[in-house]
Amino acid sequence: MTDPVDDATLALLVEVAGTPKPGNVDRRRDLDDLRFEAFLGGAVGARPGLERAARGTAGGAGPAVGDAFERAVRGMADRAGTNTQFGCLLLLVPLVRAAADPGRDLSPAGLDALCRATTVEDAVAFYRAFEAVDVAVDDPPPGADDLDVRRGSDAEPAIRERGATLRDVLALSADPAGGTDDDEGAGDRVPDRNAAEWTEGFPRTFRAAEWILSDEGPLADRAARAFLGLLAAEPDTLVASTRGAATAREASERAATLLGVESAGSGAVGGVDAVPTDAVHGADLDAAESLADEFVDEGINPGTTADLTCAALFVALRRGAEVAP
Repeated sequence: MTDPVDDATLALLVEVAGTPKPGNVDRRRDLDDLRFEAFLGGAVGARPGLERAARGTAGGAGPAVGDAFERAVRGMADRAGTNTQFGCLLLLVPLVRAAADPGRDLSPAGLDALCRATTVEDAVAFYRAFEAVDVAVDDPPPGADDLDVRRGSDAEPAIRERGATLRDVLALSADPAGGTDDDEGAGDRVPDRNAAEWTEGFPRTFRAAEWILSDEGPLADRAARAFLGLLAAEPDTLVASTRGAATAREASERAATLLGVESAGSGAVGGVDAVPTDAVHGADLDAAESLADEFVDEGINPGTTADLTCAALFVALRRGAEVAP
C-alpha cells in the first residue's frame, strides 16, 4: 500500500495537470493572476501539513485535523506565494487522517465519524489558516457574525464561548439557512460544497472516485471527465461567491449539456447520484476545450469543483488507481 501523504501530494499534482477543467488553471491554461507552476509549488509546500495529518495526535487523543490543515495552508502559501489549494487541503486533511489511522476507515462512515470527532481546538486552528491567504467566502448566515471566518484568530473567543467544533463551523456554510443571493430570482444561495462534504460523509468525493476508478485512459484525463460530472451535478460554490448563484447555475447547465444530460431546473443535474457514469466516461474533452476557453474569457472559475476532483483522485489512488499505463 502506498503512503497516504504521497497519494495526497500526487492527487494535488494530477488535479492541476488534468485538462480541460473549464475555468480553472490546468497544464494548458494559466489565469491572469494564477499560474500552473504555482499549484506545483503549493502541492510541495503543503506536504508538512499533510504529514502532520498522517501522524495524528500523540497518544491518539483526537484527529488533530485543524493543526494539520493550518500547517498545510501556510506551507502552501509560503511556496506558491498565493492561495492555490485551500479547498483541496480542507478535504485532503481528513481523508489523509482517515487513511493513515489503522483505527479508522476510508469510507463515508469513517469520514463522518472523524469529522464528528473534531474539537474546538481544530476550529481555532482552521480560523488561523485564513490569516495566511485570501479566500473568497460568503457572508456568514444570520446570527453567526461572530463566527465569520474572515475574522481569523479574532474569532477565537466566540468559538470557545459557543464550544464550536470544526464540524460545527463548517455546518454553518453547508446549510446557510436564510441566505439569499443578490441575483434577481436566483433563490437561496449555493451551499458550500466542501463544507457539505464534512457534514454528509464526503458523498461527492466517493462518487467521483468511482467514476475515476471505472474509467479508462490517462489518470489526468479521467480526472478532467470527473470534474465535468461534478460541475454538472451541482452549482460551484466559488463561482456563486464571486459571480452570483445565477451564473453558477448556468455554468452547471452548460456542463450538463456538454455531457448530454438534462438539468433538473436549477441549472444542474440534481446531485452526483443523478449523473450517469456512462455520461461522465463519454465526456468529449475536445468539446470541453471550447467550454474552457469560454469560461476563462467570462471569468467563471469553478474552484470548488476542482477541490472535489482532487479529493476524489486521492480516494481513487488509495483504491488502486495508477498514473502508470
